[in-house]
Amino acid sequence: MPRRRTSSSSSSSTAPSAAPATPRNRTPQPVRVRRRSFGDFVKAFLAFVVLLALVVGVPLALAVTVGWPLPNGAPGLDWLQREITVQTFLHILTVIVWLAWAQFAACVLVEVKAALSGVGVPGRVPGSGPSQLLARQLVAALLLVGATAASLTPGLSQLGQSLEGNQKPAVAAAQQTPGLFAQQQEQAASTANALAEQAGQAGQAAARADGGASAANGDTKYYRIQPPEGRHHDSLWEVADRHLGDGRRYKEIFELNKDRVQPDGSKLSEASLIRPGWIMEMPGDARGGELVEMPDEAPNVSEQVQQQISDYARTGGDHAQGGGGAQGGGDAHVSLPEQRPAPTPATPVTPATPAPGPATGGQHATPAAEESGRSFGLPEALLAAPLLAAGLLGALGRRRRQALWHSALGAVGGRRGMEPPTPTGDAQDVQDALLVGADPDGVRLLDRSLRGLAASLAAESRALPVVYAAWMGGNGDLHLQLAQPAGKPPTPWQVGQDQTFWMLARADAERYEDAETAAPYPGLVSLGTMDDSRLLLNLEAVPGLVSLSGAEADRAAVFASVAAELATNGWSDRMTITLVGFGDDLTPLAPNRIRHLDSFEDLFETMSAETRQRRGALGAAGHDSVLTGRTGPAQHTRWAPHLVLLAAQPSDEDALRLAELAADAGRLGIGYLVGTEGTDLPGAAWEMEITGSGKLLAPLLGLELEAQLLPAAQQRAVVELFTDADPERGPGGPANTPPFLVDISEQGRPAVYARLVGSYEIIGLDTPDGDRSAQLHEALALLLLHREGVHPRVLASALWPRGVTEDVRDALLERLRAWLGTDPDGTPRLGTDATGRLTLAKSVVSDLDVLRSLYYEATQGRGVDSRQVRGRLLTDALVLVRGPLLADRPEGRYRWLTHEIIDAQLPLLVADTGLALSEFHLERGRAEKAIEALNAALRTAPADERLWHELLRATHATEDADRLRALAADLIGRSGARGLPPRTEALLDELLPTWRDGVAAAG
Repeated sequence: MPRRRTSSSSSSSTAPSAAPATPRNRTPQPVRVRRRSFGDFVKAFLAFVVLLALVVGVPLALAVTVGWPLPNGAPGLDWLQREITVQTFLHILTVIVWLAWAQFAACVLVEVKAALSGVGVPGRVPGSGPSQLLARQLVAALLLVGATAASLTPGLSQLGQSLEGNQKPAVAAAQQTPGLFAQQQEQAASTANALAEQAGQAGQAAARADGGASAANGDTKYYRIQPPEGRHHDSLWEVADRHLGDGRRYKEIFELNKDRVQPDGSKLSEASLIRPGWIMEMPGDARGGELVEMPDEAPNVSEQVQQQISDYARTGGDHAQGGGGAQGGGDAHVSLPEQRPAPTPATPVTPATPAPGPATGGQHATPAAEESGRSFGLPEALLAAPLLAAGLLGALGRRRRQALWHSALGAVGGRRGMEPPTPTGDAQDVQDALLVGADPDGVRLLDRSLRGLAASLAAESRALPVVYAAWMGGNGDLHLQLAQPAGKPPTPWQVGQDQTFWMLARADAERYEDAETAAPYPGLVSLGTMDDSRLLLNLEAVPGLVSLSGAEADRAAVFASVAAELATNGWSDRMTITLVGFGDDLTPLAPNRIRHLDSFEDLFETMSAETRQRRGALGAAGHDSVLTGRTGPAQHTRWAPHLVLLAAQPSDEDALRLAELAADAGRLGIGYLVGTEGTDLPGAAWEMEITGSGKLLAPLLGLELEAQLLPAAQQRAVVELFTDADPERGPGGPANTPPFLVDISEQGRPAVYARLVGSYEIIGLDTPDGDRSAQLHEALALLLLHREGVHPRVLASALWPRGVTEDVRDALLERLRAWLGTDPDGTPRLGTDATGRLTLAKSVVSDLDVLRSLYYEATQGRGVDSRQVRGRLLTDALVLVRGPLLADRPEGRYRWLTHEIIDAQLPLLVADTGLALSEFHLERGRAEKAIEALNAALRTAPADERLWHELLRATHATEDADRLRALAADLIGRSGARGLPPRTEALLDELLPTWRDGVAAAG
């Protein structure tokens, strides 16, 4: 793939060891003047000759040699019966050539008109992709030495894009197809240099001629940069074109405003980087209705804008005289997350939504918070990664449930590991950040949408299209960027900005149900955001390698984020992730998915064998690629992707071997992401760079993203959460004790008592106002289930999953404090600990707290040494069980319970209590009491196989064979088509050898 080369700032030739230049911005940049070379004139002359030959020579040659090919009169019926001669064929071919020439001539006219008028994107001639591309190249080469070459740049930067036929304004429309049109992009870069030369010279001359006079006459005007509308974004070029009559005079506006502090605190440092809401001082001859005179003469703008313009005018200094940016020239450019640079018309079409204004600024971190990597005590990197956070949170919940069930195989009475360890320090912060940042609904919609698309295509006997990337818009719409047009998408999908984009609205996605089909694009992984749209790159579909350059620590944060999301995402069935040279500590995230290799030789040996195996398997199965194996009747699960992350740059020899290995990787479902110190990696189809400020740049793709990162500190904390939840780890001290023990004596009567196990009831508090009651009850339930403390942002995220402002959250907390009141000593029952987390006083207790405390005392406390005490405590505990947790919770509330493991803890706790009490009664020969205790436990934990086993033993102890046969029949009926578990069958063989005869008779 051709790569853009950057030259040194020196006039000498670039040394081979020179550091790679920073990728240029997505819009034309003012650069140093470059003189026309002899080669430029030769190219222009050759382009003129080719255009003359094609536009004039072809019709002349046809007229002279063939003449007019069509019949002179209307054809009759006898014309159809004539013999087809060689001359007839020649006439038909001549007509085709005439049509081709007419189409090319129309393309030339369209391109010349766009170039001379400077309108930006030229119109598209229907069905003339290659012809218009050739015409554009020839016209660009011809006009490269003229003053109008600049106007070609916007058209080249949007090569291959179709802005017609949209059914609705697209929130997310992606960049041009990666890997294609690279040659034209190089020519676009050259053309941009020509633009910068001439615009810079014209602007400097105009500024010298007009700047001083305008300031002297006091004829100062101001313009406020407008917010984007659809795909249109304001630019200095358009401002100059509208109000100065010539877009090339944008340089004057830039010089008047360079390095002056804008209302949002940032500065104009590059002509292509402007933001909505900025104020631009205009030259004195500017005209137009959108311009504003001095603030006191601007009755049509708000007082706030008047004040901003007035403050901005006072910062003029040398700028007002055309001095050109002496003020603040050494300051670093400030980039606020609230407002991102707005693309100019020369920017490739990318997902764009209006930049957030001050009203939404509270949802973003300040620059100071970003520098520290934390916001209100929580890691900002995870707060800004909703899909990654949801995957990690879901995987962590599964790991903790697995640990609970693993420990359930222990002793009946004194089982250890009931409570998972409570994280502390960085691990606690990371867990809170996962709870706040996770977007499980987004993951669910993405997964259902992709599987639904695969099912629809399979129903139509159509193959899955190759998808390079997916854009998730801020409004929930999903856009797939295809490698090439694939026809009309199945309903409810729609064609996006052109035939290479398929779009699904969120409302349509929510109507999808779970589809029984393989995940079609498991290799999608989040890279970052652009204008509130999230980019997911399909690593397995890349036609070659993907390289990532930048500082080692920055690259490591990107690699860790990619690895963690691939290992835990919810839109993949299964995959293999190979980490080379890093990430040996990431294995606990998904031991079944992640493997680690130490060296490149190990990687090459492994991947060479797998590449040969996959290529042969595809050929034997008759599939073109892994995509055709994921749909249709076969749906081979073996076509899972294998994604390789190579953090360290390979040697030159190894890089060539890797490029050869990856040449056919996209078809085989194998993806490679390789870290490099520079930008020159053989075989790299897509090149990206991560900057120290967290920007992910891909100049050839027209991308500038806020990168999704997992820094080293957060990576260690995430791994700690998973390691502590490992079911293979032996039980530690903290896991044996509940997080909150209640004084179960008569003196420990609580002031506020909440019943959570069963229907939700509160004793000791007045019923709050009806409109606030449900919300306050939900907040209290969350605090009662987390006696270790709840971060205010976690509480707000639980109650308002779609976001809430701080003032609304604080108002709720004040109402909650007032409702709970204070203890007799004046201590508030809702307080905060040293970390700022919300905690409840010991006088606020739930029945779940009492249940845990009673079981603990019976099995590990006073009940260990006193059989009578143990029996009483276990009986009291089982009496508290009235049903499932929060049995009557309102529809739509308590959705945060999906992130909890209490739904697994409570049934196990009840089962353990029932088993312990059953054992207690059977030791005394009280089988009926044991059966009563087991049946009470089964009402809350009906799926616990241990309870059924003990019930069979207790029923057998009654020596009532008919009762035992009835229980066996009930168990068989509950088992359904799957049949009884092996252990249950073995126990029935022991207790009731004739049970199989009853099954055969019933069958």
